[in-house]
Amino acid sequence: MSSLQAYVDTLTGAARVASRGLRTLSADAKNRALAAVAERIRAGSPAILAANARDLERGRAAGLSAAMLDRLGLDERRIAGLLASIAEIAAFEDPVGETTGVRRPAGFTLQKVRTPIGVVLFIYESRPNVTVDAAALCLKSGNAVILRGGSEALESNRAIAGSIREGLAAAGVPADAVQFVDRPEHEAIDLLVGTEGRIDLVIPRGGEALIRRVTERSRVPVIKHYKGVCHLYVDASADLAMAVKVVVNSKVQRPGVCNALEKLLVHADVAAAFLPALREAMPQVELRGCPRTLAILPGTKAATEADWSEEYLDLVLAVRVVDGRDEACSLIERYGSNHTDGILATDAATIERFVSSVDSAAVVVNASTRLNDGGIFGLGAEIGISTDKLHARGPMGLRELTTYKWVVRGSGDLRA
Repeated sequence: MSSLQAYVDTLTGAARVASRGLRTLSADAKNRALAAVAERIRAGSPAILAANARDLERGRAAGLSAAMLDRLGLDERRIAGLLASIAEIAAFEDPVGETTGVRRPAGFTLQKVRTPIGVVLFIYESRPNVTVDAAALCLKSGNAVILRGGSEALESNRAIAGSIREGLAAAGVPADAVQFVDRPEHEAIDLLVGTEGRIDLVIPRGGEALIRRVTERSRVPVIKHYKGVCHLYVDASADLAMAVKVVVNSKVQRPGVCNALEKLLVHADVAAAFLPALREAMPQVELRGCPRTLAILPGTKAATEADWSEEYLDLVLAVRVVDGRDEACSLIERYGSNHTDGILATDAATIERFVSSVDSAAVVVNASTRLNDGGIFGLGAEIGISTDKLHARGPMGLRELTTYKWVVRGSGDLRA
């Protein structure tokens, strides 16, 4: 057996053992563990920031984009955000054990009881804050988690995971409930996703290549947190001043995240008025346009076919002039990723037809795509935004990290 295979076997075996103990852990015990984790992260923040500085230095040397460096970076403010996220997760009601009872005519009681999934393998890139969110969400929902971050954040994630495990141990919870894959080889992912019987669910969150690799090779159920090719359609009935503000927020507020706007579709009747105002409002954004866009905005870079499906994660926006709602919906169907798509309009019939037609995890109306977020939706931190339809869709919080079992309580009831 290879050393890497032995490492994976040890990791997954320990996680499976830890998960059994988490099933019966009380909400109070989980919250005490979360408090201990937060305290260890607070105490360890100088070491965490130093590790992050080393990751950033390597990232700059490797030519990572500004957006990627932003996702990678930590500072005192972001550390404070991590601690606030842990406190918020602790304050949420524990979903485990939630019961719905139905008394059947035969006399027995049938209960649907919410229960942890078991062992979650979470594979992600770039953002070390996700290490904290994932560990805290899985702990509160009663799941053991195996964290496999990207090599670009290896030192940051190692330092954070070490603090988390110290906090768990201090609270009397098995440290193996949170495992960190401290091996950078890509082959480790292949071995992990092939581990049937010890891992119950795989959640990949990152670039298209990562998610395709995991999906193609996994022998364990996968919930895909796929790329965010997010669209907004500006209808002829839109309030154009409001539409400019919404588009700018969707694109510029934080361009390197999955719910940032990537494609803009503008009705031909308002394009001549809207597009110049938009360009003036966000001069820092590179526009790539269709021929009709180029006619309105001379000097704009021409969009290629690849632009309509690319997730830039940068200050780049592809723009297309369309003849109406139906064309916009067709383009979203063809090029979108079922993440977040929306409409800017005042005509009620147009809005409702768009909402009914667009099959995305979140459909926004006269609002920024950036609102599709677990915290904004009141779920607390999220482990990601699922673009799948089963078993969860959209932001995944505590409830989405649980499943259920049926409990039948009788008094000698028999099947006739």
